[in-house]
Amino acid sequence: MIPRIPHPEHRPDWQSLLAGAVRSSEELLRLLELDPQQLKIQPLCSDFPLRVPHSYVRRMAKGDIHDPLLRQVLPLVEETLQVAGYSHDPLAELAAMPSPGLLHKYHGRALLTVTGACAIHCRYCFRRHYPYSEANPLNSHWEQSLDYLGRHPEINEIILSGGDPLSLTDLRLREITTRLSALPQLQTLRIHTRIPIVLPERVDDGLLALLEQQRMKVVMVVHCNHANEIDPAVRGALQLLASSGATLLNQSVLLQGVNDSASSLIDLSRTLFSAGVLPYYLHQLDHVHGAAHFAIEDRRAVALIEAVRNALPGYLVPRLVQEQPGALAKSPLQCSNN
Repeated sequence: MIPRIPHPEHRPDWQSLLAGAVRSSEELLRLLELDPQQLKIQPLCSDFPLRVPHSYVRRMAKGDIHDPLLRQVLPLVEETLQVAGYSHDPLAELAAMPSPGLLHKYHGRALLTVTGACAIHCRYCFRRHYPYSEANPLNSHWEQSLDYLGRHPEINEIILSGGDPLSLTDLRLREITTRLSALPQLQTLRIHTRIPIVLPERVDDGLLALLEQQRMKVVMVVHCNHANEIDPAVRGALQLLASSGATLLNQSVLLQGVNDSASSLIDLSRTLFSAGVLPYYLHQLDHVHGAAHFAIEDRRAVALIEAVRNALPGYLVPRLVQEQPGALAKSPLQCSNN
């Protein structure tokens, strides 16, 4: 039996850990013993500030400006460049919103952006410019969202996203899932979250009990891009989530300088599987303003996933996809015969 993280009075409070996250490039570089002169740091990024928990920082290699975890969170001057084809709403989500914060893009499922808060600010985030204050279904639009879902019985899966839904308290999550569970057509509760990877202390008895008590089948899609993100604490948190009955999947983003090698992707799939998580999606970068320096050409992306496919059994090979605005499903990227 997997031992659970102790009760709150005997463990660090995850909310305190979240509040104490690193919030400046200067502090981050000092902790990693890096010279700021080695990097072209973006001096001001008030619209999307640096945020990273200390436990995640401790997984970074000190003195390494190319560390794949550091690269995901450090704001560089490249973010300020204007690049053709990159926008603030790359997936046209605002056009797929029948009610503020409720996205209905695909048949049979809908998504709620229940919070704008995250434990970590990933520099490639496709919602880094998302208007969370206006598009939060839990403010004055909750009844409107529930009414929409009730009038669309074909929607049988609801996705909680954000931000990160696990940044909400257990009480708030229980309130949300209780109302959703009252809609009999909803059979699956999917939670998109990066928190078990970056702040494993969040996976405590309260969260596990909430998941175990769900009427709907729980699918948790975590977000991990590199095997170095999975340390013993993360592995334990993932095993606890699996013990609650949740199905665990992973989605990654293919990122220049982070995981753009076959060996990195193979290692990631194997490490995820050893922690009880199945690789699900490998996303080509969404063209959000500020993230162009992470982009990889489609041809190279396909070559990488082919190398992974040649090295691993099929159940460990994530689907390489690109999301297209207005499409009825994610578009798979495949080898060209040309």
